[in-house]
Amino acid sequence: MANDIDINNINSYHLDVLKEIGNIGAGNAATALAKMLDKKIDMKVPQIRVMKFSEVSDVLGGAESEVVGILLGVNGDINGNILFVLDLISARRLVNMLMGRPLNDEIEFNSMECSALQEIGNILAGSYLSSLSNLTNLRILSDIPGLAIDMAGAILSVPAIEFGKSSDTVLYIENEFTYGVDSVVGDFFLVPDEISYGRLLNALGVA
Repeated sequence: MANDIDINNINSYHLDVLKEIGNIGAGNAATALAKMLDKKIDMKVPQIRVMKFSEVSDVLGGAESEVVGILLGVNGDINGNILFVLDLISARRLVNMLMGRPLNDEIEFNSMECSALQEIGNILAGSYLSSLSNLTNLRILSDIPGLAIDMAGAILSVPAIEFGKSSDTVLYIENEFTYGVDSVVGDFFLVPDEISYGRLLNALGVA
């Protein structure tokens, strides 16, 4: 079948296409973030690779690193999940930017701050998925985001149960957005199920 592709043997051409999706998505995310914050936001070239889910906690600084995780289900022609992870410094800076406060003000992540982060994660993830939809002409939708602030291992344990049902391979996209001399680093993990990887590559003409 055309959709049958071994995601553990994605070749360099497939990876180049996936990287291009990441680049375009990151550019759109930076534009969306700039509009939301009403500030000039620049973006460094994103780091993109395909990795095993078991490697994710290491990328985030270890299982005991405290992070903010925003998880959205992906459905439509593509099924899976997208996880957006911020370290606490980046999360604090984003909230302070949004609320017009000094970037490095110490804050508690109360309901208002968490709601703001949820909305930011929703808009950034939506930018990626919109880019993917436009490139592939596939119908790609996302669910309402869920947010947690906890150690990376604890946050990853929940999606790991879901991811493990369909795939152990993750498209990892590290973004660094800059505002003046300050930066915000956010990691995206896109996890289509195995059939959806094939659909993506077929839609892009490379499977």
